[in-house]
Amino acid sequence: MWMKELQRIHAKTIIVFGIELTGHYWFPLAEFLQNEGIQVVVVNPHHVNKSKELEDNSPTKNDYKDARVIADLIRNGKYTEPKFPKSVYADLRILMNLREKVMVNLGQVQRCIQNWLDRFFSEYTQVFKDWEGKASLITLHGFPTPDEIVSLGANEILKRWKTEVKRGVGLKRAEKLVAAAATSIGLKEALQQPEWNSKPCGTVRAVYAPT
Repeated sequence: MWMKELQRIHAKTIIVFGIELTGHYWFPLAEFLQNEGIQVVVVNPHHVNKSKELEDNSPTKNDYKDARVIADLIRNGKYTEPKFPKSVYADLRILMNLREKVMVNLGQVQRCIQNWLDRFFSEYTQVFKDWEGKASLITLHGFPTPDEIVSLGANEILKRWKTEVKRGVGLKRAEKLVAAAATSIGLKEALQQPEWNSKPCGTVRAVYAPT
């Protein structure tokens, strides 16, 4: 390895390898170097940008200039040492990152569905206090619009609910839904437009897919 060769030539006792924290591409390299017994440190990109002008009175950048700036920051002790979790701790970090992304996506979907209901069927929450319940999700997946609900009728709606929900819903709830749909003041136009078929929420019908 060229670094160790330079260490031998110049009779140095340790190697300190500095990395500017940009993106995620440095992770494999840093772990590899640590496994080779080389100390890896990281510098803040903000510090690098602020220090560039001190190098030559110019904000311009190139690979050679960046390397000098990073080396100078490390020489002056302006760095931190990354900690790479091992074993179950590494698993936990990945799982936490995935959970955070899932929760962000879930929030987007929830807001999108609520937006849709506010526009096209604002009376829906008078029937389902929690639109994320199972019977509600069956409704949103199979017959979300007021016109479809009225067309099906209470008996057919109840029949469809009962395929997945065994208790907690009855004919009275289905009739209440049909009555709300029949008198809904929701928008009638643009129900099938691309806005409602795009990410992050997909179509309202995609909210619930029975297995």
